[in-house]
Amino acid sequence: MKAIVCRAFGPPGDLLLEETENPKLGPSGLRVEVHRAGLNFPDVLIVQGKYQVKPDLPFSPGAEVAGIVTEVGERATGFAPGDRVMALCTTGGFAEEAVVHYGSAFKMTDGMSFETAAALPLTYGTTYHALVDRAKLAAGETLLVTGAGGGVGIAAVQLGKALGATVIAAAGSAAKLAAAKEAGADHGIDYTAENLAERVKALTGQSGANVVYDAVGGDVFDATLRCVAWEGRVLVIGFASGRIPEIPANRLLLKGCSAVGVYWGAFAARDPAANRRNFEHIFRLYAEGKIDPKIGATYALADAAQSIVDLENRAIVGKAVIRVRA
Repeated sequence: MKAIVCRAFGPPGDLLLEETENPKLGPSGLRVEVHRAGLNFPDVLIVQGKYQVKPDLPFSPGAEVAGIVTEVGERATGFAPGDRVMALCTTGGFAEEAVVHYGSAFKMTDGMSFETAAALPLTYGTTYHALVDRAKLAAGETLLVTGAGGGVGIAAVQLGKALGATVIAAAGSAAKLAAAKEAGADHGIDYTAENLAERVKALTGQSGANVVYDAVGGDVFDATLRCVAWEGRVLVIGFASGRIPEIPANRLLLKGCSAVGVYWGAFAARDPAANRRNFEHIFRLYAEGKIDPKIGATYALADAAQSIVDLENRAIVGKAVIRVRA
């Protein structure tokens, strides 16, 4: 089969499309004929050896796939050949075939395209867990989303609105703010041209945001600590800026607020039943038209390395998908 292969940790541009052996199927595995694969910021980090999970070399990046089950392991209950599925796999997604654990796979709902299915699991799974399980976002609260024009940012805007929040979208370009507003954001802030903390205070009558969803880190995260509300919750999603911030404890004390870590992959592994319940709600929201991934770019499998470069350079608005099969 053809796959994008990482043989040494380094720049994403070094990845090559190669002919490789098909992955082995274990007793709890599903063999999936991949039609689409989702691109996510962890793909940028994992090929450079900077992610919290460091796979053995060589490997194929790609953490989520959508396709058709072709073979089922003896312990992989609930699935059969021919099932249309979306699945998480950490690595191995940028390939013509992937083997996934059956516990990380979900049957696609009727009418859902492979493009949508490949764009949904990681961003919406992470964001639902963050907003509902970790922050307990309530209707009527104000949610500040940073990096609001990216894949997880769009998911946070849509889910925040679906949960009844007023959503302030913060992003680094007019195009990304436009995408966030199209996704339902009530307000937009370009933090490359405006003072993020002061604008949030102005939009909230000086009270600040009840919940902050931050996937950017760095200076943007620092600014959110200056505009979080009393008893607010700052969700630590990731560090797309490249700098992992340090949290001044006095900020937490003075605001009576909390910094809340979000590691959805560990949550899903520790409590798969709760994760499946979350996805049942996500699928209902999709069926009701309240959420829908914005696919801003599609790449051929041969161009998957370039897709990771583009994501690293923040050149993608919304979610990018890899087209593995026509």
